[in-house]
Amino acid sequence: MPDHGKKYVDAAKKRTALQAYQARQAIEIVKSAAFAKFDETVEIAVRLGVDPRHADQVVRGTVVLPAGTGKSVRVAVIAVGEKAREAEAAGAEFVGIELIPRIKEGWMDFDVLISTPDQMGQVGQLGRVLGPRGLMPNPKAGTVTFDIERAVREVKAGKIEFRVDKGGNVHAPIGKVSFSVEALSSNFVAFMDQIVRSKPSAAKGVYVQNVAISSTMGPGLAIDITPYRS
Repeated sequence: MPDHGKKYVDAAKKRTALQAYQARQAIEIVKSAAFAKFDETVEIAVRLGVDPRHADQVVRGTVVLPAGTGKSVRVAVIAVGEKAREAEAAGAEFVGIELIPRIKEGWMDFDVLISTPDQMGQVGQLGRVLGPRGLMPNPKAGTVTFDIERAVREVKAGKIEFRVDKGGNVHAPIGKVSFSVEALSSNFVAFMDQIVRSKPSAAKGVYVQNVAISSTMGPGLAIDITPYRS
């Protein structure tokens, strides 16, 4: 593996590699250690005591981050009539069933796709295009719903989706390094609270095993998981 650059090495000196920090202290260090010329994303990684090979141990859910994600989200909505008008009023950038043939042709200038349930018969044919990109509307993610206004507003406000990977890990963004410590702390707490609430009944032993945060380019910091062991 290549050696880390000088800026990374200097940033890494601001934390003790084997120490488990309180979340707020870790966030302060992540902010102070960020060195990129762009506004880095603050990311969280959680190691869970689940076996994702079993359907009843898959951890998946959504959470609205109180301080948002710091990212402008482009929302597309497949709906007709009053629901289409609701989507437009809520701030969706692209609305209508005419989006379906555009997506078939390769158009992907959106970050989230929402559909009303009555249109999923047509949206289903886009599975091969949307599935690999993680853009297929899903009821569990709140992106297949008749409550279009709420769905659009939540996505715009900072709603994110998370899902455990094959290794039992969950990765998600919780803001930008330009956010205040208070904003990042509130997002961290909201995310971890939702992770705990999403514990499968089939999960045995220690559920939250490790938690770490980092900026896009910076070193990771381990978080004290004592509050999440019960």
